[in-house]
Amino acid sequence: MTMEMKDQGSVVLTAYHPHSPARIPGVEQSFVQDIPPSHSPASRKSLSRCRRINRMLSNESVPPAFSRSNSQASVDSTSMEDFWCEVESIKESREDGSEEAMLLEFKPADEGELEAEWLQDVGLSTLISGAEEEDGQALLSTLTRTQAAAVQKRYNTYTQTLRKKNKHTVRDVRDIFGTSDSSPTFETVPVSPVSPNGIQLPGQKPVWKSVSSKSCLDCGIDKGSPSITEELSYDVSFSESITVLPKTQEWPKNQRFKKEDSALPKFVVRKSRFGLTEVGDLSPEDMKKIRYLSLIELTAFYDALGVELKRNRVERVRGRENGLFGVPLTVLLENDQKKVPGVKVPLIFQKLLLKLEETGLETEGILRVPGSASRVKNLHQELEAKFYEDTFDWDQVRNNDAAGLLKMFIRELPSPLFTVEYLPAFITLVEKISKIKLQLQALHLLIMLMPEANRDAAKAFLQFLKKVVANEGKNKMNLWNVSMIVAPNLFIYKGKRANQQEMQAAATTAHIVRLLIRYQDILWTVPSFLISQVRKMNEAAMNNSKRQLMFDKGVRKLLRRKTMERERPERPEGAVTFPPYLQSDIPEGVIRVYAPLHSKVSMAIQLNSQTKAKDILARFHCENSRGSSQNVRGQTQSLHEIGGNIGQHCLDPDAFMLDVYRANPHAEWVIKPKAS
Repeated sequence: MTMEMKDQGSVVLTAYHPHSPARIPGVEQSFVQDIPPSHSPASRKSLSRCRRINRMLSNESVPPAFSRSNSQASVDSTSMEDFWCEVESIKESREDGSEEAMLLEFKPADEGELEAEWLQDVGLSTLISGAEEEDGQALLSTLTRTQAAAVQKRYNTYTQTLRKKNKHTVRDVRDIFGTSDSSPTFETVPVSPVSPNGIQLPGQKPVWKSVSSKSCLDCGIDKGSPSITEELSYDVSFSESITVLPKTQEWPKNQRFKKEDSALPKFVVRKSRFGLTEVGDLSPEDMKKIRYLSLIELTAFYDALGVELKRNRVERVRGRENGLFGVPLTVLLENDQKKVPGVKVPLIFQKLLLKLEETGLETEGILRVPGSASRVKNLHQELEAKFYEDTFDWDQVRNNDAAGLLKMFIRELPSPLFTVEYLPAFITLVEKISKIKLQLQALHLLIMLMPEANRDAAKAFLQFLKKVVANEGKNKMNLWNVSMIVAPNLFIYKGKRANQQEMQAAATTAHIVRLLIRYQDILWTVPSFLISQVRKMNEAAMNNSKRQLMFDKGVRKLLRRKTMERERPERPEGAVTFPPYLQSDIPEGVIRVYAPLHSKVSMAIQLNSQTKAKDILARFHCENSRGSSQNVRGQTQSLHEIGGNIGQHCLDPDAFMLDVYRANPHAEWVIKPKAS
């Protein structure tokens, strides 16, 4: 089939396709058919442009004659029309002046500077400064073999660069890791389970516990999904689990991903005896350590796969300090928290999502069919003036205009919602490694790296997109459609015409969004091997602090004097101070649980191998069902592990308490509401 199209300059463009789009099974009809009459004239103009872009890209490196084996490439090329229509829509909104272009500047850097920044980002600035910082030493003591090799490799590059520049003498890597050879090794090691105290045991195979199907986190596919389900393990680091190096493959420039939902595998995460932990279940201090470890693990993961970990060095735009659009998420939250304490997602973002959830989920073409540019511009200005005064009339906002405002809010963030530093690395991985499981593991670590404000907003956004896909029968927006529309707003378009590199990465970024939507329940779960490393890091920091205290000369004199005065025996090294109610003699396997909001505020509970967190909650609920206030009875209570080798940890109701107790015997156990 030969198609001809005239642009505004009366130049005839010819593109060859072996099939008409109308005849391709599973591919929706022409975009024009989904557009209401009120949008048709302007949209036809945009459609012609985005189709030309799409066809020129698809034919750039493809022979003019398509064989039968190439038919899928044509199908997937046609399915990208929505992507280029969205790019064109964004471009036109910029030209109309409805949005201010806020460009991110990418700074050049030599290899040594990149490695120095990496060491700082993973909390190992001690290797650069030479100071014996406790946190840095504690972090180094927790690393697996592949993680240590990744740090060693970056430090080697950094020191070699400094020596070439003759700046100053730097420590040899052998002094840090205690090795006789400074060259890193990348041999795979046997998969190692995590022991109850959080230490990985080398050379042993993981032992899976028998659990019911209810204890599985199922991120499956709807109808048409493959019958085979693949299990994901969080007990062992991803980089240590790679026993066979997958074959890397450079995909052709016209590579397009299969858009059918059934092309995505079904994954299940089986709970260990420690249960599952979501990002909001840990204290901010421990999540900071999770970010350090995630970047080290991500680097080790790429090293194990033989893929380069590319990184953007971004000079961020400062953004506005007041208002709604173009304001950094952290600034928005600071302003909103003055009105609503504890809010984690900006109020304007919440309201836009709520508006669309209440009235727009069943609107045909929602997110895809553009609203009126002039109306969106006026609504934008009106929101800036009236939102915080609570005088804005949301009933006047049409669904497609609300979708336009939502996408505009995301595009105008000075720092992208999904930070761009490691986006090139992920695009490279997707292009070279076709296995979805490995892509998902890399994306999981990237999510763990996100700042808290970005991660909370991204979670709210992805939950909304999941609801849009769930209403596909009425809004005609399947997972691939939604991914194509969202991708340019998140990753591609930055206030300028998309360059060739971005255009070639179009399908890749749409695939990334598809993974984010489909597997979001998995992505917000903190891998248990990272939590185990945080426990070890906290224990090492406590031991280092205790040793430092004991060897300090002034403190030793003070302790001797106090000992002579009070004749009190010296506390053993590594001992931890606890509240008086925890210092009483409690038998092994017995914990004292506190519930300050209940009428019965404490209870001693004997643990056995089958006691779960939810069993303890049920016992307290039974004991306090009459005495507690109505507010307490109406709240969802959770059991928290506090102190010891963790900051604060909201436990999974299915966590086996004897295992958690043995991993952290010095913790306090408190029942209170889970942080929202």
